[in-house]
Amino acid sequence: MPTSLHNQVVEHLGSRIVGGVIPQGSILLAADLEDRLEVSRSVIREAIRVLAQAGLVTSTKRVGIRVLAPEHWNPFDTQVIRWRLASDQQGAQLRSLTELRSCVEPMAAELAAVHAPEAMRKELLMVSAQMSHYGRQGDLVRFLELDIRFHAIVLAASGNEMFATLATPIGAILRGRTELGLMPDRPHEEALAWHQAVADAISTADSAGARKNMDSIMRRTQNEISGIWQEAPRLFHDPTRPQRK
Repeated sequence: MPTSLHNQVVEHLGSRIVGGVIPQGSILLAADLEDRLEVSRSVIREAIRVLAQAGLVTSTKRVGIRVLAPEHWNPFDTQVIRWRLASDQQGAQLRSLTELRSCVEPMAAELAAVHAPEAMRKELLMVSAQMSHYGRQGDLVRFLELDIRFHAIVLAASGNEMFATLATPIGAILRGRTELGLMPDRPHEEALAWHQAVADAISTADSAGARKNMDSIMRRTQNEISGIWQEAPRLFHDPTRPQRK
């Protein structure tokens, strides 16, 4: 089964489900998908497995493939994040992850200043220096990868494995903001300085400084893009309450 073909089917169906082209509650039949997309049953089966893992669909014998409501979607799935960013849910997606980052990353920086292994402290200093270099050059492609790495190191250096797992969705939102043109043409000098200050504070075990400067980064991020989500409705989902599928 060609991986590219499988990915195309996942992309085709997933983006249309998240974008509302295929409404929640719809019933899809594997045979119909085979004919319409001109692919084999094995390709459809594997694509549906991926979409089911993301919470977009569920398969029921003698019924078909049911499209699920947003409260069932995995909010940390990188594909779901990307599809939401490309849909009319862009504002809600940006808000949710920005608010999450604002809560978690300052604490992660504080913990990293106390607990980070020496190797992580050194790598963070190196990455922050490279961010300043490429940011001032206007190389947004290289800067993006370094920015993603910087925040992943801080989360991992906290010594909290649950924080560390947030590196993937946070990387997805950083990449999505860049691809959608929601980043400045060049990183602001103030933001570069705060990243360097976070790295310096973690390197010298200054927990208060690490938290303060990471909080400044998060507040600037929120101020830059909060206008995008002003009218976006919130999703009030109680995960402890059984949901109908």
